[in-house]
Amino acid sequence: MFALVRRADLAEVIGAALAAKAAGLGARPIAAGLGVPVETVRGWLRRFAGRAELVRVRFTVLMVDVGVDPVPPAPAATAFGDAVAAVFGASVAAASRWPQIGEVSPWRMACAASGGLLLAPSWP
Repeated sequence: MFALVRRADLAEVIGAALAAKAAGLGARPIAAGLGVPVETVRGWLRRFAGRAELVRVRFTVLMVDVGVDPVPPAPAATAFGDAVAAVFGASVAAASRWPQIGEVSPWRMACAASGGLLLAPSWP
């Protein structure tokens, strides 16, 4: 999977916006950097922020379930950052179990792990 359900942009583009927000950037600079309308980016950020704790829990469980010797990410300053870190942690854990997955971006892995529903109201 390479795209989220009901989203026109690739998972990597949305993921880049989410990671940039976790790093402290606002919607306007993120949108400018990605060449995406600011309203679109705000929508992604709001949707993810509203489910950040669910995403963090789901991907932390995935990290522990699939990792050979998983190392939990350090706590971030925000719940949003914790959720993004959990996605990256689960991706690293999956790559440790299945090395060929290392060729897949963390956001494609998140897209596949959520069935494309990462930002959908019905997931998880």
